[in-house]
Amino acid sequence: MKGSRDDALKRRLKEMIIAECDKDVTPDEIPDDAPLFGEDAVLELDSLDGLQISMAVQKEYGYRISDPKEMRRILASVNSLADFLQPE
Repeated sequence: MKGSRDDALKRRLKEMIIAECDKDVTPDEIPDDAPLFGEDAVLELDSLDGLQISMAVQKEYGYRISDPKEMRRILASVNSLADFLQPE
């Protein structure tokens, strides 16, 4: 199943993002397709948050994201991160 269709995976990712970035929101407050970074983002994450998330992804899922351009694309939304982790 493609990651963006896996509600359990997306919930775990939201919980991980909240914990790693020390945000005071619930997973239900983070839309699956909303941007994670920038002024329009619910969480208003910055580059340090991105680094923390990428380190957590490496620890939890074994995927290392080292290219900054690739990281921006992968961490664009919860859906894009889920699809990266579970493409099919």
